[in-house]
Amino acid sequence: MAGEIPPAQPPPAAPDPGRHPHLLLWQWRRNPLRRRTDRLQAWVALGLLLAVLVGAPAAMFAVGDAAHRHYRGVAEHESETRDHRPAVLMYDAPRHPEPGSDEAKETRYAVKVRFTGPDGRTRTGETDVEPGLPAESTVLVWVDGAGKITEPPLTAEQIRSRTMGWAILAFLGVVLTGLAAHAVTGLVLRRRNLAGWDAAWAATAPRWSRYP
Repeated sequence: MAGEIPPAQPPPAAPDPGRHPHLLLWQWRRNPLRRRTDRLQAWVALGLLLAVLVGAPAAMFAVGDAAHRHYRGVAEHESETRDHRPAVLMYDAPRHPEPGSDEAKETRYAVKVRFTGPDGRTRTGETDVEPGLPAESTVLVWVDGAGKITEPPLTAEQIRSRTMGWAILAFLGVVLTGLAAHAVTGLVLRRRNLAGWDAAWAATAPRWSRYP
């Protein structure tokens, strides 16, 4: 009907490089469909790619180095403040339902033990022992400076695995941040394109609607 302004249609979608391999770099080439925002998006994508390629390995190395130094210091402190001491079982350890099986060899039960603390006083605590150990059996436990049974100092393998864990998290953090920044940039530019398209259509459509 004359006088009505037809609704604005969204701008054409970006070409799909998957279907058209020769259009992989279409945002960098001169063509009638390229907008200034397309070129801006291409520059932003390139900048984010370079930032991730440089920042991810750097963050991985920096965080990994800091984590390694931290855990190495923790291990040295634990080695200085913890020691191995003999402890005597106060009760029989439970027996495994399948003695001699592979599962029984890996199973440990918490049993109350008696030991001498760093201050020379007799103390009690719980530690994991093999199934079936009778009362009065002697086992070795790690004791801290306060006289409590604790975990052994960090091993070299534990330090290495924790260091690698933090390094990988740092690497993934930079990559995910770059992807999020690219997604947000694309969303903002797309909304800007739609707003510009609506404004241009609002100025052009009335001239078309003058004619029946």
